[in-house]
Amino acid sequence: MKNLKITVNGVVYDVQVEEADGSSAPAAAAPVAPAAAPKAAPKAAPAAGGEPVKSPMPGTILDVPVKVGQAVKTGDVLVVLEAMKMENEIKAAHDATVASVAVNKGESVDTGAVLVTLN
Repeated sequence: MKNLKITVNGVVYDVQVEEADGSSAPAAAAPVAPAAAPKAAPKAAPAAGGEPVKSPMPGTILDVPVKVGQAVKTGDVLVVLEAMKMENEIKAAHDATVASVAVNKGESVDTGAVLVTLN
């Protein structure tokens, strides 16, 4: 068995590694110095009957230039999403009204996460 230190995103983990023969369970990694994760703001529930606009890829929200109740036109920017060091503008597909905003600036999202809901 080998003891290794691995750093992932600035967090150091002590890991024990052994050759598996299929009969033992894998050992869990324990963080040495865990970093405090930023507290996420509560998520807004999508408006009932509204059309959710979902994230096409994982990334970080850089800006949310719309507010609930705001009228948007086709092509208006709803959310600016940073993914792979590129800024991606998520735009309205048609004229609508913003029913809810489910994300905040600085928040990380996964593919398919609801960003805003339109009516």
